Amino acid sequence: MKMKQCAEILAINPDSLAEELELEVGDVIAKINDKNITDLIQFQFEWAGEEVSLEIEKKTGEKEIYEIEKDYDEPLGVVFNQAVFDGLKYCQNKCLFCFVDQMAPNMRKTLYVKDDDYRLSFLQGNFITLTNLRESEIERIKKEHLSPLYVSVHTTNGELRKKLLNNPKAGKILDILKELSAAGIKIHTQVVLCPGINDGEYLEQTYLDLKDIEGIQSLAVVPVGLTKFRKNLAVIKTYTKETALEIIEWAEKRQQACRATKNTSFLWLSDEFYQLADKKVPPYEIYEDFPQLENGVGMVRLLWDDFAHYNLPEEIKPAKEFIIMTGASGRYALQPIVKRLNEIKGLQVELKVVQNIFFGSTVTVTGLLTGGCLLEGLKDAKEGSKVLIPSVMLKTHENKFLDDLTIAEVEDALGKNIKIIHAESTAKDIIDKIRSN
Repeated sequence: MKMKQCAEILAINPDSLAEELELEVGDVIAKINDKNITDLIQFQFEWAGEEVSLEIEKKTGEKEIYEIEKDYDEPLGVVFNQAVFDGLKYCQNKCLFCFVDQMAPNMRKTLYVKDDDYRLSFLQGNFITLTNLRESEIERIKKEHLSPLYVSVHTTNGELRKKLLNNPKAGKILDILKELSAAGIKIHTQVVLCPGINDGEYLEQTYLDLKDIEGIQSLAVVPVGLTKFRKNLAVIKTYTKETALEIIEWAEKRQQACRATKNTSFLWLSDEFYQLADKKVPPYEIYEDFPQLENGVGMVRLLWDDFAHYNLPEEIKPAKEFIIMTGASGRYALQPIVKRLNEIKGLQVELKVVQNIFFGSTVTVTGLLTGGCLLEGLKDAKEGSKVLIPSVMLKTHENKFLDDLTIAEVEDALGKNIKIIHAESTAKDIIDKIRSN
């Protein structure tokens, strides 16, 4: 999917310099300091001066030039429609386990976009494979110190990585990581683990290789995700309770070794491994500064710790009943939370676990539940029920599920005066939403 390639303004912050200049949503920054800008990184670099020239292409097509004197740290106060202005760098791999290739047909176009852009890795923490970098881009990363980066390694064995990514350029991963590290670039890495493919001796070697590269800050290991739409692709197994326990035991030994030699655990497993093994996630301090939280590493522990330290009310008035919806893996995280909520006088909470009828039963994460999954899961809910769902189920800034159903459409289809409320996964937001609904 191609996106509009320009620095188009999506929003203007109130009381900002942009508002003072009477810039408008839809205006485009054509040049800054007489330079064409390719991305947000370059814009921020050029904007950092105290004297800045802006060439603006108005929505009418007219061009205006602003000569601006400002404080060094004074922002322009705009939000761009995207972080890269010259087009995304797309993924050139055909990974054995690519989730996009397992996506359902006829969904919104953005779900099929496979970006592999080093700029989004730096700006937004997106994982990249480093297989599509030109030498000039490697030099830019080093020169502008675009750090940290987030890299999907999967294996450091060159031949296996070529096969996993189905890309002959994928085998040079260690050389590139070492080059970036030598230039002072910090890197967080991940391995999507496939049973019988890149685990065992391959995983051990990947761990050994990465821990010895100075710039590598962390390694996250996550289990492969498979959907029912995985057709005409290689057969991949999933992890079981027994095999998940083996991975946890392996990881704990390596963490202990790293803490003794590197003063950091370095290696972490995603929460899903502990859920699969029916084993508690590690204590809070083991996760250190939670370097891979967005990768599902430590989210459960952070939620539990949040509830443990939050001053929950002793009583809710008037008395209320709620259903909290979750995917299969969410049961593990939410059971102790629901137990604690039910200790509040006047509050009754039911935890309802929903199977993913859209992607298939092997997909258990809550964020991939759809509006259709909720319709199925709530078909027996009583009239007037109030339902709390995690905000991760919805498209950012919109009340839409992955299947493009809206909250209102799901409520209407249920036809039982059921109210659906979404909340962030924090004690404060959950309690605030319960109190206000």
